[in-house]
Parts: sequence; C-alpha cells; structure tokens
Amino acid sequence: QVQLVESGGGLVQAGDSLRLSCEASGRTFSSYAVGWFRRAPGKGREFVARINRSGSNTYYADSVTGRFTISRDNAKNTVYLQMNSLKPEDTAIYYCAARPNVGSILENDYDYWGQGTQVTVSS
Repeated sequence: QVQLVESGGGLVQAGDSLRLSCEASGRTFSSYAVGWFRRAPGKGREFVARINRSGSNTYYADSVTGRFTISRDNAKNTVYLQMNSLKPEDTAIYYCAARPNVGSILENDYDYWGQGTQVTVSS
C-alpha cells in the first residue's frame, strides 16, 4: 500500500517555474514507478511524465518535453516535477500516481493516486 501526497502547486505567470513534489508513504517506494498526470478544466486526465524505480529512465509527453523534468529521491520517498517556461495551457490539477515495477503512460495502469495539486498559469 502506498499513499501519495502532492504539493507545490500555485498561481504563476507565463514563463515562470514551479516544482511539484509527490511524497509517498511506505518503506518500499523504490519498488514503484511513478507518473505525473494532469487534468485541465473541461478535459480528461492526460499523461505528463513518468520515471522508473531507480530514476534512471524517464519519459515525457510531447507537450512538456524540454520544459519539464521528472526526478526522484528514494531516500526521501519523493518524486519531483520541475516545470519551467510554464504556459497558460499548463493550467491543470496535477496528480502523481504509482504502480509496481514498470512505468506506463496509461492512467488505468496505475494503482495509487494522490489528491492532486492545482497549477494555474496566467498570461
């Protein structure tokens, strides 16, 4: 069982940066791959980025490649999403999710979800 808590969201202007954190409970966090997803107003939840158990492999949606960086610190049971050059279209609730072993870009593949953190980017 893993419990996830996101933090770090807020209201920023276009071009600014934010770093989201996803803190997990449990001693076996390093056994889980983690993904970040987001849900924009009036839209479905979409994949943003994922990271493998060790942090050695990452993958991004085209819309955030080159601007967002996912990383993890297993000693702190935390995954981060560094978001640079934010755009108004990045406005969404951001969720982290975990699943054992192998990461995925599909939300239905994830077993555990946080409650989300709101990111709002003004133009």
